[in-house]
Amino acid sequence: MPGLHHLDVWIAHADELDDWSWLFARLGWNSDASWTGGATFAAGAVYITVTTTPNTANFPHDRRRPGLNHLAFTGGTSAEVDTLMAEAAAHGWRPLYAERYPHAGGTQHYAGWLENAAGFKVEIVAV
Repeated sequence: MPGLHHLDVWIAHADELDDWSWLFARLGWNSDASWTGGATFAAGAVYITVTTTPNTANFPHDRRRPGLNHLAFTGGTSAEVDTLMAEAAAHGWRPLYAERYPHAGGTQHYAGWLENAAGFKVEIVAV
């Protein structure tokens, strides 16, 4: 059966976990497990682990390099996306494409884009 089972997001420093923990909680994901420097967040059968590891290379994340550019999450109604976007800066996320918000992805696509200090980008899509 096709579908996404899980993703692992490796972060460089344990303090980056706070950004992610706020975001997942705000989006309604459940924290299934946590440990020093990491946590797992679940939505239905899909889960995402965010963790530090001694196996990471010693260079910063750059979403413009080959690999993952961003993660896109459903964010509820357009009003709920607006509220999340307004709260995000207080939790380690800065808006991207603010001058074109909420239609940076086109007139039929209502979404906000955020980036944290480590350079990870997420898209919050109204459904």
